Amino acid sequence: MSLFGKILEKLGFGKPAAAAQPAAPAAEAPAAPAAAPAAPQPIAVVDVVAQLEQKAAANPQKLNWRTSIVDLLKLLDIDSSLAARKELAGELGCPANLMGDSAQMNMWLHKTVLARIAANGGNVPAELLG
Repeated sequence: MSLFGKILEKLGFGKPAAAAQPAAPAAEAPAAPAAAPAAPQPIAVVDVVAQLEQKAAANPQKLNWRTSIVDLLKLLDIDSSLAARKELAGELGCPANLMGDSAQMNMWLHKTVLARIAANGGNVPAELLG
């Protein structure tokens, strides 16, 4: 599983969809060809802020996930080492000129991770995306 996939999994993305898949087997479609197609299911919104704030309150370390990719990864119990962050940055398409400067890469990575979480149905406030 990709590192970003692990982030989404830790935040609870995909759990309702995974539960819904077995409930709608494709094998029943030929038995009822006149049946109307199933209505598209809305993307479940995940309250990312509430989850991360709850994790931060329960964590003995003072972690600022709102500004630090390292702290965000630590809250989610995901490897936050430089090597892991470089792997995540590469996975998300970090520009090559930022990869050599860990501070610049971290800022790009934090912003990009939050934006991708929002794009996947995460409720992320606009001030954290800009």
